Amino acid sequence: MIQVLKFGGTSVANAENINKVISIVNNKHLSANNGTTIVVVSALGGITDLLLTAAQLASAGDETYKEKLSLIEQRHMEAVKQLIPVVSQSSLLSLVKKACNEIEDICNGIFLLKEFTPRSRDRVASYGEWLSSKIIVAAFNKEQEKALWQDAKELLVTNSNFTQAQLDVAVTHKNISNFYKALPVHSLVVVPGFIAANAEGVTTTLGRGGSDYTAAVFAAALQADTLEIWTDVSGMMTADPRLATNARIIPRISYHEAMELSHFGAKVIYPPTIQPVMAKGIPVWIKNTFAPEDEGTLIEVHGAKTGDIVRGISSINNIALISLEGSGMVGIPGFSKRLFEALSNEQINVILITQSSSEHSISVAIDASMAYKAKQAVDAAFANEIALQKVEPLFVETELSIAALVGENMKSHPGISGRMFSALGKNGVNIRAIAQGSSEKNISTVIATKDVKKAINVLHEEFFGTSYKQVHLFIVGTGNVGAKLLGQLQQQAQYLKERMHVVVKVIGLANSRNMVFNENGIDLQNWQQELQNGEASDLQHFVYQVINRNLRNSIFVDVTANDKVAGIYDQLLHKTISVVACNKIAAASVYSNYKKLKQLSEEFHGQFLFETNVGAALPVIGTLNDLTRSGDAVHKMQAVLSGTLNFVFNNYDGSRPFADVVKQAQDEGYTEPDPRLDLSGTDVMRKIMILAREAGDQMEMEDITNNSFLPESCMQGSVDDFYKAMAAEEAHFNKLYQQAKAAGCILKFVASYENGKASVGLQHIKPEHDLYHLYGKDNIVLFYTDRYKEQPLVVKGAGAGAEVTASGVFADIIRATKA
Repeated sequence: MIQVLKFGGTSVANAENINKVISIVNNKHLSANNGTTIVVVSALGGITDLLLTAAQLASAGDETYKEKLSLIEQRHMEAVKQLIPVVSQSSLLSLVKKACNEIEDICNGIFLLKEFTPRSRDRVASYGEWLSSKIIVAAFNKEQEKALWQDAKELLVTNSNFTQAQLDVAVTHKNISNFYKALPVHSLVVVPGFIAANAEGVTTTLGRGGSDYTAAVFAAALQADTLEIWTDVSGMMTADPRLATNARIIPRISYHEAMELSHFGAKVIYPPTIQPVMAKGIPVWIKNTFAPEDEGTLIEVHGAKTGDIVRGISSINNIALISLEGSGMVGIPGFSKRLFEALSNEQINVILITQSSSEHSISVAIDASMAYKAKQAVDAAFANEIALQKVEPLFVETELSIAALVGENMKSHPGISGRMFSALGKNGVNIRAIAQGSSEKNISTVIATKDVKKAINVLHEEFFGTSYKQVHLFIVGTGNVGAKLLGQLQQQAQYLKERMHVVVKVIGLANSRNMVFNENGIDLQNWQQELQNGEASDLQHFVYQVINRNLRNSIFVDVTANDKVAGIYDQLLHKTISVVACNKIAAASVYSNYKKLKQLSEEFHGQFLFETNVGAALPVIGTLNDLTRSGDAVHKMQAVLSGTLNFVFNNYDGSRPFADVVKQAQDEGYTEPDPRLDLSGTDVMRKIMILAREAGDQMEMEDITNNSFLPESCMQGSVDDFYKAMAAEEAHFNKLYQQAKAAGCILKFVASYENGKASVGLQHIKPEHDLYHLYGKDNIVLFYTDRYKEQPLVVKGAGAGAEVTASGVFADIIRATKA
């Protein structure tokens, strides 16, 4: 058996971690059945960066490079002292000191010459792996001679493309094969990764992921039974766990899928690593040095079938999108060739390509650091066409990233791209460019970097069904209804998670005095204290926080009656943030504003829901919407829409003052803060207007007839003045009651809509009428439509109260999460 084990920088960062590596290797080697174990190691974590930083400082004439060199020496000396018994340290400490002196000599030369070439860069960088491998092999052998050290430079032969050297595969495989034949049985060999040499023996390096590649080259040359990449994570994941909170380990994945994921940003493994072993069909395990018992990820020819169509989601940041456009490109061959030649001549790698079918434009994604060089090169290549205005100067967009879906199961599954674009669109993630390979293993989108975290989470929730959908709430208003809503959210949290796979977090909370934000979620058991300790309330800053936190599935909840709060809905809907409004002001504002908000909701895919504007938790607006969407036409509506007025007239019988009954309604939480909004009919007017608009009518408040029963004297002054005036007008209210009683009727404040006309006012209701048996604070709406001509469709129930209103807001929140 031949096994190749590679350990990355974090795995060998210090003595403690190296001891973990030794334990893992010993266990693996003991179970190798007299086979050979090749251990490839990276530099101690962070050392390569320190080496290169020191050399760069030296080339800039900055003497602080010596501080970096001192730190490098200290790190290696400490590792030796902690790993090796004192009696055996001397020779190894001398080796480390000698190597550090060589590094210092090289950096001194760079300092004097003010020149840091790719060749000297490789020489400096190579010391990291060389030193770590020397220390690690000594740690293996501190008790007895059992591990061999092999210099990779003697086996891996490359060209002279320093910092990105290409391997001479035939020569290298021959060297490794001859080396293996000379090994004793059951050998354990430690090899420095990343390092190689050209045909003249000059040190080269293999570029990013070079140590992984070294291990893969050894595995391929020896036709190893397995290659294991040991790192600080327990395998490849469905998404970057730093971005996606619900990311999970991928147990099995194909070579091609792993390459796609690694190409698009998955740092666990690099694409060059897979190529040598894929050609030989050698299985690759990704394992965790710090959790060796975890199974990890197996990369093989065909990834195991799972229920997931998408295998993983990945991203690349620091992308620039360059676009060549012009009418002179249409139908003229050679433009693409010249574009790519210009980029190739400048050693600019193309990550993604997309071209319009009209041939009017072609867009290419490249590393953002190369954007300026690309523009210079392409504009020079097309200078003649630009001068003749056949082609526009190269257009460059930066601060972009790529988000990609990867999976072999995507092939022949229609609708994947549609689900991807829909999920992103519903969360306001704009797609700048799209590319999909003919193999259907990858769908890539170019998006704004600020949207990457949101996009990855949205896509993960969409394509990995066992994940929870994370919903982020920003709530304004903590009065009676707001407090009840927060209590219901806390009470139902477990139900939502277990039954609906939804996790609701209240991220922002505000009232008229204070506001507080917590991206991990405000503690709903202690929200009063958190809010009290928050900052001073500022509505526009609250809106800024909602928008700029840029969280997926964001919902703004207005549980106020404030006109300023209602005035900011458009800012939120523009950013695809759903709005749930208990506040009636927006839906009852001038028609043009109501229509604008509805259009913004449709255009930017943010929900605008206000069921509680009419009937609290009763499904009045929802029922009306269902009727119209299904093709029915509403011709007439009759309704008692004020829980306050229904309560008042159900409880007023002349035995006690009318003002006392109204005060009882206010004390029990049925009225608006100013009861005149209810008793004057203004609130009912708003409600019937909202229903008329939802039925398709362009109605304004002035179009509604209000047959008010309140004397003018009651409408003057403060709320206290209002109660005094009602007491003075008791005879008026008693007369209204007695007239209805004499006619065998009861009083109901009725809103009516028929054929485009609306009115509100007190009516005498006979016992046989549908509105007669309406008790307490109940509301009722009668819909007369094409389908319900003789017998109306009736929605009836409690239409006021903090608890039921809060439940209606809660229901709208759930509707918004499911949209």
